Amino acid sequence: MNKQFLPVTPEECRARGWDAPDFVYVCGDGYVDHPSFGHAIISRILEKAGYRVAMLCLPPWQDTSAFMKFGRPRLGFLVTAGVIDSMVNHYTVAKKRRHDDYYAPGGKGGMRPDRATIVYCNRIRQAYRDVPILIGGVEASLRRFSHYDYWDDKVRHSMLVDSGATLLMFGMGETSILECANWVADGMNPAELPKIRGICYMSKTADPTCLQLPSHQEVISDTKKYCEAFTMQYDEQDPIRGKRMCQQQDKDRYLIQNQPPLPLSREALDAVYELPYTRTWHPMYAKDGGIPALQEVEFSLASTRGCFGSCSFCAITFHQGRIIQSRSPESIIKEARLLTALPNFKGYIHDVGGPTANFRKPACSNQLKVGACKHRQCLFPKPCKNLEVDHKEFMALLRQLRELPKVKKVFVRSGLRYDYIMADRDTSFLKEFCEHHVSGQLKVAPEHVCPYVLDRMGKPRRELYDAFVNRYYQVNEKLGKKQYLIPYLMSSHPGSDLQAAVELACYLRDIGFQPDQVQDFYPTPGTLSTCMFYTGLDPRTMKPVFVARSPEDKAMQRALMQFGNPQNHALVRKALRLAGREDLIGRDRECLVPPERDPRRDQQKRRPGDNPAHDRKPIRHADKKGISKPAKHGHASDRSDRQKPRRRS
Repeated sequence: MNKQFLPVTPEECRARGWDAPDFVYVCGDGYVDHPSFGHAIISRILEKAGYRVAMLCLPPWQDTSAFMKFGRPRLGFLVTAGVIDSMVNHYTVAKKRRHDDYYAPGGKGGMRPDRATIVYCNRIRQAYRDVPILIGGVEASLRRFSHYDYWDDKVRHSMLVDSGATLLMFGMGETSILECANWVADGMNPAELPKIRGICYMSKTADPTCLQLPSHQEVISDTKKYCEAFTMQYDEQDPIRGKRMCQQQDKDRYLIQNQPPLPLSREALDAVYELPYTRTWHPMYAKDGGIPALQEVEFSLASTRGCFGSCSFCAITFHQGRIIQSRSPESIIKEARLLTALPNFKGYIHDVGGPTANFRKPACSNQLKVGACKHRQCLFPKPCKNLEVDHKEFMALLRQLRELPKVKKVFVRSGLRYDYIMADRDTSFLKEFCEHHVSGQLKVAPEHVCPYVLDRMGKPRRELYDAFVNRYYQVNEKLGKKQYLIPYLMSSHPGSDLQAAVELACYLRDIGFQPDQVQDFYPTPGTLSTCMFYTGLDPRTMKPVFVARSPEDKAMQRALMQFGNPQNHALVRKALRLAGREDLIGRDRECLVPPERDPRRDQQKRRPGDNPAHDRKPIRHADKKGISKPAKHGHASDRSDRQKPRRRS
């Protein structure tokens, strides 16, 4: 099969001898035929199966004409908002409009609508009233049940209801897209729907064989019912043991969710990445400078999908699942050789990873037999006794990659779970990783230091992180390398009150580090933390959780993380007084901020030592030996709040 783009115009369809495409693929991203983009994978899978697919990316949505560009497709429309939720793409956590869109030509913002999946479907329905519409992608997947919407600050219906689509595909859709396409091609027999994994559909009656969730009306009127519904969804998100679920959406409509898709075998996942991608953006974007998002992933290798880390604030568990699926080393090496042959390859592989780079296999053999454990986590509050910790294959893969001709350096920029590293009795991984795959600094994610906040996050205690820091610096000292750690930390997560924020600020003071930008918790659909944010309850225990909701509360927690910035001093002083920690306001070295300025002191000549708090050297990130490095590279803004693409499958 020749490596060429799928048709983007009716003329290109006719040139292929098509009277009409089978499917028109509508997408809120620019057309990038690269396996880091979901629309590229799904369209290539359909092409391989013999379906004719035309691409309609970033269509003008203001009227129906753009959606009639190819005429009525023979089978139907496929619709996705793109790689990330369109609302996250458009708005910061403060609900301020973003100006750029890394997935649009030239990074230009405003080329897709808010709630893109719904808007696209509504326009298609106006153009072709009864045409089948299949929706998927992250936006649809995480909104498949009644869900709290941060931007509207209310509980919305399932996206299947709001969009009027025929089917909703959730999770990674390589298998479900083919089953759904075949279902449409065979005449859409309703009796076949319960057999198709990875889909949601609407029914006029409740299905008695399903687990019955609290209804939409119940979850919008009772936060405890919302927690109950979320917990049921969370518990059943497993392809092996998960049950089909039913949720009443209104008087005579019921949402049915089938079981999640089964994990792909290595052979099947390898086949996905060996499809004939052109690996670049469509030439029609050349005049605009292309699609900026490609730069982040062009020389990266997707190694895995899924994550058993299960951080409360992350939606990967709900979308990709807890069971790790990984490509074979042979497939990854083959793709790496392809990268080195590209004309603009400079010798650097930017990433080898996925949601968590050092997870290469399921947490234990039981997961593939009976599924991931219900009501239990693999790493939290401490590693499960059945956890199989092994970095050998990952390390062997990295060795093979760095030995390839033309490869100068192999980086791993996806997240590493330091608690998984610490659980490995073989300490050789960290040594070899630091020696070959760290470029001056390693970013890891302790997220916080306060025990009751870490419990809400599903993260290990500070003591384990401190032990990792010590080991990291010991390893680098033996290697003769001056390499540093940059911690990802989060403000305003549910459970984090002012006392917790002060504790985090004191920790930053003690390690001599302050972030340039602060990561504020972003309530996105499908996460345990968002359930806490909306309800004020931890759905696992039904106990109350403190939630910082007001802009001032959030601003004080952010300011405490950047207490060294003089512009934050007034807000930090206010926060410290509210927290009853006025002992941290003063001129001693243990204090976070100086007291309010006394105009009379400004008239006095100052000498070094008169104001120790002001005479401090710039904040630095120090290692345990006292070797310090200016913290020029604070962590990026909220990882769930980023527009820049993740190097993930």
